[in-house]
Amino acid sequence: MGLTGLALAIDAGNSKTDVALVATDGTILATARGGGFRPPAVGVERAVDVLAPLVASVSAEAGRGGAAGPVGAAGAVGVAGPVDHLSAFLANADLPVEEARLTAEIAHRGWAGTVTVRNDTFALLRAGLPDDGEPVGVAVVCGAGINCVGVGRDGTTARFPALGRISGDWGGGAHLADEALWCAARAEDGRGEPTELARALPAHFGLTTMRELIEALHLPEIPGHRRHELPPILFAVATAGDHVARTLVTRQAEEIALLARVALQRLGLLDEPTPVILGGGILTARHPLLHNHLTQLLAEHAPKALPHVVTAPPVLGAALATLDQAGAGPGAYERARGAWG
Repeated sequence: MGLTGLALAIDAGNSKTDVALVATDGTILATARGGGFRPPAVGVERAVDVLAPLVASVSAEAGRGGAAGPVGAAGAVGVAGPVDHLSAFLANADLPVEEARLTAEIAHRGWAGTVTVRNDTFALLRAGLPDDGEPVGVAVVCGAGINCVGVGRDGTTARFPALGRISGDWGGGAHLADEALWCAARAEDGRGEPTELARALPAHFGLTTMRELIEALHLPEIPGHRRHELPPILFAVATAGDHVARTLVTRQAEEIALLARVALQRLGLLDEPTPVILGGGILTARHPLLHNHLTQLLAEHAPKALPHVVTAPPVLGAALATLDQAGAGPGAYERARGAWG
């Protein structure tokens, strides 16, 4: 089992990955941040390769001798040996088969005696739930994408495939950016309703027309990753009263509320007070139009829901999960939460 009393906590999203080395008393011994985690794009093995230098970094920072150079068939085991447990909450671990493949690949690296892999939305849920109560609640993340998970009183989970349009999803920052571009393009060429988005979106990039912006994105003179800059413009235009932009923001609030309500209903929690944890960049920004409409919808359709926005990084949830695994005491949870404010 290697050195006792240590665990690796991993939160890997589409855009960034956080790793922490955690002691069972709740001390965060070291942290590291790296790039996005995208198994569908690069394959399971190469995606997990992104984790290796981060595991090495936290090991070295904690004085464990640098535990992540590829050594032998096991891969990435250093002189200090594996820690007790690894809890990984990963983007794109949306299906049971994906969780199983990622668990096998991470276990193969030999970084920990035991490995648990779950979808990264569960990290948000764990971060938002109390440490001294039953782990029951629902979490909705709306960042680059959108997803929802829930845990009931008997441990039953509610999940959605969260694979985009093919699994019925609507929303998240990437989707909102595309919808804003679509509406603005049609407004300019006469196929759609007029909207201030047709001026505001190209203006953000120093351009005059949507035709110029479409060309710049297509060639691509403006790299595709810069589309993540568009949702704040959409919200600003909506706040100023633009009907088309407001419709998109309202639709986003409706989708978030619907996910929460359906998850609560599946778990038999719709009629009892239950935490609904909200996170991700779109939700933590607390845009008044989105936030107010969302809380209104929850009050109407899930009146027992207790919405709570969590701004702490999701890796906190992964760290708390390692303490759950270790059977840590109350002081350990307080210490871990204090590390992230």
